[in-house]
Amino acid sequence: MKFFFKCDEATNVCDKSQYKEAGFFDKLMLHIHLLMCKICRGYTKRNVKLTKTINSANIKTLRPEEKEILKARLRHEIDNERRIQS
Repeated sequence: MKFFFKCDEATNVCDKSQYKEAGFFDKLMLHIHLLMCKICRGYTKRNVKLTKTINSANIKTLRPEEKEILKARLRHEIDNERRIQS
């Protein structure tokens, strides 16, 4: 069992932690790594800020049914364009 993360492992756990996919031991090891690594602390701070910004953006996306309608329209237009060019 390893007791210290390398930076690439720490950033991976940081990302997992943002999406609530990291386990307790991984989060504990991340916090220990962050105490010693200024670069990873900066990465974590920027990652948290990005996540907060995205969550507060109130982005609206298409419903699955709307996406399918749009895909069908695009396929139809592409097929028509190909027929015209042929």
